[in-house]
Amino acid sequence: MAEDISIPDPASVLELLQAFRKSKTMFAGVSLGVFDALNESPATLAQLASQIGANEDALERLLDACIGLGFLLRLDGQYHNTPTATCYLTSTSPHRMTGYIAYSNDVSWLLWQNLEDAVREGTHRWQQTFGWDGPIFSNFFKTDDARTEFLMGMHGFGMISSPVIVDAFDLSEFHTLVDLGGATGHLSIAACQRYSHLQAVVFDLPEAASLARQIVGQTNVSNRITIQSGDFFVDPLPPSDLYAVGRILHDWSEEKINRLLQRVFESLPSGGALFIGEKLLEADKSGPSWAQMQNLNMLTCTEGKERTLAEYEQLLTAVGFVNVRGCRTLSPLDAILARKP
Repeated sequence: MAEDISIPDPASVLELLQAFRKSKTMFAGVSLGVFDALNESPATLAQLASQIGANEDALERLLDACIGLGFLLRLDGQYHNTPTATCYLTSTSPHRMTGYIAYSNDVSWLLWQNLEDAVREGTHRWQQTFGWDGPIFSNFFKTDDARTEFLMGMHGFGMISSPVIVDAFDLSEFHTLVDLGGATGHLSIAACQRYSHLQAVVFDLPEAASLARQIVGQTNVSNRITIQSGDFFVDPLPPSDLYAVGRILHDWSEEKINRLLQRVFESLPSGGALFIGEKLLEADKSGPSWAQMQNLNMLTCTEGKERTLAEYEQLLTAVGFVNVRGCRTLSPLDAILARKP
């Protein structure tokens, strides 16, 4: 009798063999201007190929794949964007993620090709991939347009996550929120919209200030949000009873995190708090997948990493914070709140 050998389902392996192809399909559609062109007007294959300068047969294959991914529809011989594509994949949408997609296509895609070396050596891959000594913040933003588009891509993430995390804890007792590294101000906007008495300060490098003023100025809470330029590692922090750092701590080494946390702790009044937006790993680091993938992303492109709640608690209590609480959400970020005694 033949031996009965149970063969595992290969579905997960097969899915991952094509996962990068799906990502690259979306990246290429954005890069070639497919979604922007169709946002202006639906088009036939021939019209679209002429407009973006592409081979018809090859473009048809890309468009068909975008239909399969849920980004396009084909109706009466014309291609149309779906609402998802219009919202996130067109360069004129206020919710666009095109800047982060461009970064993923032009930079992160290449960094990840050297993941094996990052694991062997435990360092980011900027020098190996691009010949740069420093990380993204000193090299990628070489033009105002590149900086703006990346920040708008992160703004797209923020529009998804910030309204969720500001509702994770009751922040009604606080009067002023200072968002350190606040970029476009999406966290301050969400917090002020959630708490009608709250005043906020978006504190970031001068290069981010003009875009923050533009974004904040278009909201119904602009009269309660101030934009202030500064480097949170060096300059005096604006006074506040609540500081926030969203997607900041995971960028840096523990030495720099400790320095920043110490500065925040010293600036807070007694009873004040620090609010952190990061994606938390499970206690045994077995998930969630979003945090695990971001943890590897941090390895390739920063000095930092993702952490468990216990690891954040260790960092926070080391400088004097108490009552560290975490709240998991279904958004790209979770929330942590820590108090100064």
